[in-house]
Amino acid sequence: MASGVKPRVKVPKKAAAGETITIKTLISHKMESGQRKDGDGNTIPRSIINRFTADFNGQNVIDVAMEPAISTNPYFQFDAVVPEAGEFHFTWYDDDGDVYEMKKAVKVG
Repeated sequence: MASGVKPRVKVPKKAAAGETITIKTLISHKMESGQRKDGDGNTIPRSIINRFTADFNGQNVIDVAMEPAISTNPYFQFDAVVPEAGEFHFTWYDDDGDVYEMKKAVKVG
Protein backbone atom coordinates (compact mmCIF):
# COMPACT_ATOMS: atom_id res chain seq x y z
CA MET A 1 0.00 0.00 0.00
CA ALA A 2 1.32 3.43 -0.92
CA SER A 3 1.99 5.55 2.15
CA GLY A 4 0.26 8.84 2.86
CA VAL A 5 -2.64 8.25 0.44
CA LYS A 6 -5.68 10.28 1.48
CA PRO A 7 -8.82 10.78 -0.62
CA ARG A 8 -10.92 13.92 -0.14
CA VAL A 9 -14.35 14.64 -1.59
CA LYS A 10 -16.59 17.69 -1.49
CA VAL A 11 -20.28 17.03 -2.27
CA PRO A 12 -23.24 19.24 -1.30
CA LYS A 13 -25.18 17.65 1.57
CA LYS A 14 -28.53 18.71 0.08
CA ALA A 15 -29.89 19.19 -3.43
CA ALA A 16 -33.25 19.53 -5.15
CA ALA A 17 -34.48 16.51 -7.12
CA GLY A 18 -33.08 16.79 -10.65
CA GLU A 19 -30.53 19.44 -9.67
CA THR A 20 -27.04 19.42 -11.16
CA ILE A 21 -24.38 19.61 -8.47
CA THR A 22 -20.62 20.11 -8.67
CA ILE A 23 -18.40 17.47 -7.08
CA LYS A 24 -14.73 18.00 -6.27
CA THR A 25 -12.31 15.15 -5.52
CA LEU A 26 -8.63 15.07 -4.65
CA ILE A 27 -6.45 12.16 -3.63
CA SER A 28 -3.05 12.71 -2.05
CA HIS A 29 -0.71 10.30 -3.86
CA LYS A 30 2.92 10.62 -5.03
CA MET A 31 2.22 9.11 -8.48
CA GLU A 32 5.59 7.54 -9.44
CA SER A 33 5.83 7.02 -13.21
CA GLY A 34 8.35 4.17 -13.01
CA GLN A 35 10.88 6.14 -15.06
CA ARG A 36 12.83 7.91 -12.31
CA LYS A 37 15.82 6.50 -10.43
CA ASP A 38 16.66 6.71 -6.74
CA GLY A 39 20.01 7.89 -5.30
CA ASP A 40 21.58 4.47 -5.93
CA GLY A 41 20.53 4.40 -9.60
CA ASN A 42 17.71 1.89 -9.10
CA THR A 43 14.44 2.47 -10.92
CA ILE A 44 11.66 3.58 -8.60
CA PRO A 45 8.71 1.23 -9.25
CA ARG A 46 5.65 2.64 -10.97
CA SER A 47 2.92 3.58 -8.51
CA ILE A 48 0.01 5.59 -9.87
CA ILE A 49 -3.71 5.82 -9.37
CA ASN A 50 -4.73 4.31 -12.70
CA ARG A 51 -8.53 4.61 -12.50
CA PHE A 52 -11.15 6.72 -10.76
CA THR A 53 -14.88 6.02 -10.69
CA ALA A 54 -17.90 7.67 -9.11
CA ASP A 55 -21.30 6.03 -8.83
CA PHE A 56 -24.61 7.38 -7.52
CA ASN A 57 -27.01 4.78 -6.11
CA GLY A 58 -25.23 2.10 -8.14
CA GLN A 59 -25.29 4.04 -11.43
CA ASN A 60 -21.94 5.09 -12.90
CA VAL A 61 -21.45 8.85 -13.13
CA ILE A 62 -17.80 9.03 -14.22
CA ASP A 63 -15.07 6.53 -15.06
CA VAL A 64 -11.57 7.89 -15.74
CA ALA A 65 -8.49 5.93 -16.87
CA MET A 66 -5.23 7.61 -15.83
CA GLU A 67 -1.82 7.18 -17.43
CA PRO A 68 1.72 7.64 -15.99
CA ALA A 69 1.81 11.31 -17.05
CA ILE A 70 -0.95 12.19 -14.54
CA SER A 71 0.10 14.75 -11.95
CA THR A 72 0.76 14.11 -8.30
CA ASN A 73 -2.39 14.41 -6.15
CA PRO A 74 -4.93 14.13 -8.99
CA TYR A 75 -7.92 16.47 -8.71
CA PHE A 76 -11.22 15.99 -10.51
CA GLN A 77 -14.18 18.34 -10.64
CA PHE A 78 -17.34 17.27 -12.43
CA ASP A 79 -21.09 17.83 -12.45
CA ALA A 80 -23.72 15.21 -11.67
CA VAL A 81 -27.50 15.22 -11.66
CA VAL A 82 -29.14 14.16 -8.41
CA PRO A 83 -32.50 12.57 -9.33
CA GLU A 84 -33.23 11.41 -5.78
CA ALA A 85 -31.70 11.14 -2.33
CA GLY A 86 -28.84 8.70 -2.24
CA GLU A 87 -25.17 8.05 -1.90
CA PHE A 88 -22.15 8.73 -4.07
CA HIS A 89 -19.46 6.03 -4.00
CA PHE A 90 -15.99 7.18 -5.09
CA THR A 91 -13.25 4.66 -5.89
CA TRP A 92 -9.58 5.13 -6.77
CA TYR A 93 -7.57 2.14 -8.06
CA ASP A 94 -3.80 1.94 -7.49
CA ASP A 95 -1.25 0.04 -9.61
CA ASP A 96 -0.29 -2.06 -6.60
CA GLY A 97 -3.85 -3.40 -6.30
CA ASP A 98 -4.93 -1.11 -3.48
CA VAL A 99 -8.38 0.41 -3.71
CA TYR A 100 -9.31 3.62 -1.90
CA GLU A 101 -12.99 4.34 -1.34
CA MET A 102 -15.15 7.11 0.07
CA LYS A 103 -18.91 7.52 0.29
CA LYS A 104 -20.95 10.73 0.58
CA ALA A 105 -24.72 10.95 1.05
CA VAL A 106 -26.91 13.60 -0.57
CA LYS A 107 -30.35 14.49 0.78
CA VAL A 108 -33.11 15.77 -1.48
CA GLY A 109 -35.21 18.52 -0.09
